[in-house]
Amino acid sequence: MSRTKAVFRHAMPAWRRGAGRAARSVRAAWRSPGRERDLVVQSLKAAGAALLAWVVASDGMNDPMALMAPWVALLLVQATVYSSLRQAAQQFAAICVGTLCASGAQALTGTTLGALALCLPVLMLLSNWSRFGDQGVYTATTAVFTLASGTVNATAVGHRLGQAALGAVIGVAVNALVLPPIHLRDVRENLAALAREAGDVLRTVADDLRHERWDTRTTAGWSRATARLEQRMEALRSARRWSRESLRLTSRPLRALRRVPAAVPEGSEDERFSRVTGHVGSLVRTLVVAAEDGRTPALPEGRVLRTYARMLELIAEACAAEGSRLLDGRGVEGADGEGEEARQDLHRWLQEELREQAAGGADRTTVLGSLVLQAENLWVDSVPAAAQVTQITVEEAQRRNTRR
Repeated sequence: MSRTKAVFRHAMPAWRRGAGRAARSVRAAWRSPGRERDLVVQSLKAAGAALLAWVVASDGMNDPMALMAPWVALLLVQATVYSSLRQAAQQFAAICVGTLCASGAQALTGTTLGALALCLPVLMLLSNWSRFGDQGVYTATTAVFTLASGTVNATAVGHRLGQAALGAVIGVAVNALVLPPIHLRDVRENLAALAREAGDVLRTVADDLRHERWDTRTTAGWSRATARLEQRMEALRSARRWSRESLRLTSRPLRALRRVPAAVPEGSEDERFSRVTGHVGSLVRTLVVAAEDGRTPALPEGRVLRTYARMLELIAEACAAEGSRLLDGRGVEGADGEGEEARQDLHRWLQEELREQAAGGADRTTVLGSLVLQAENLWVDSVPAAAQVTQITVEEAQRRNTRR
């Protein structure tokens, strides 16, 4: 009894966290459009498609095998109209193959056990055929249902295939005509979240640099944060694929009924923040390696680190501003004048520090030079107009050198 209480006591925090996440999802679905509300809509549509298929098959057509229609309709309310149509074709083909193979095996063996032993190995191998996609397993499950029903003849086979076709038509029609799933919002939300999270990582690193925290736990936290950033980048790529697919086979009037954003950020924004993610990862790896004991390239001294931390904070603020801009759907904005001026001042100071440290040997400038270069790349990619400003600054410096 005591052991059961201990297990229950240890499980309670996990249950509380799960209940908390569920409650937050319910509140999010109630408050505003988003992923949570889309999930609720798709779930209700799947249930409605199954009920409609059952009513049409059992009451409208008086079919004794009405189970097949709601089962297929339930499975075919997918994330996009295109995927519903594609999976409908794959699933119907798998059901046809499974039903016909089961009927043939029953005719050859005369027993249910013999028919299962004859057709299931073949159908399980056939289910791996790429043309079936992830619907191949329905070849074997349909064969089991067909043989378990006890009635295997031409009439029963015709009823089963007809019900599968009916369920496929209802499932695809409900998904396409009733609030068709359009995933444009997911791209904008993921892109904005990527920008904000990149800023959060840079702000955390800047705070640790300012206070000179270099223990193993700190650097491990940086690495975990960059790994989460990479996961967010993968989520953005997935959302972009879903958004493109969700626009296929959906007409403009149906999209208007869905009340989704009229446009999504261009693909160039994905590429830009992919570069930002890569720069953040490179910066963190440089710091992690330099902080390890026994490394020849030494870390810069505290005053330089504090200046560099301020530079990272400016970049983090730019990333946060970009996240807000992307989420609100505003147009591309230029670099903030004061922020650009402050960054230029810090950049010039760090460049002068590089030149001073170079006199003491290349090892002292290795880490700082790499960090300054990565910060420069981060600024150029995190602010839309920063590349143009940086180019103008470089050209002005070149003209000054020419005059000298």
